[in-house]
Amino acid sequence: MSFLCKSTQKREESGMSEEAGFGLIVAEKFFGLILLIVGALATYYTFTSSQALSDYTGFFGFLSIIPLVLGIILIIAKPE
Repeated sequence: MSFLCKSTQKREESGMSEEAGFGLIVAEKFFGLILLIVGALATYYTFTSSQALSDYTGFFGFLSIIPLVLGIILIIAKPE
């Protein structure tokens, strides 16, 4: 008699493991690198063109830092 839930039993029967596949890990790290590059470029161009943006520099600076932070999180995160 098994005390496992049905989803765990199905996973064990189908041979699926708890760990992420190698391709998924590489895709996550690659997407994180792309986000990091896009965020860094957006941040650079936002703060170098602050005269043209005038009052909106802070707003666009904040928006350009978001992909930068997400990229760092994706690169650092340990997939399970």
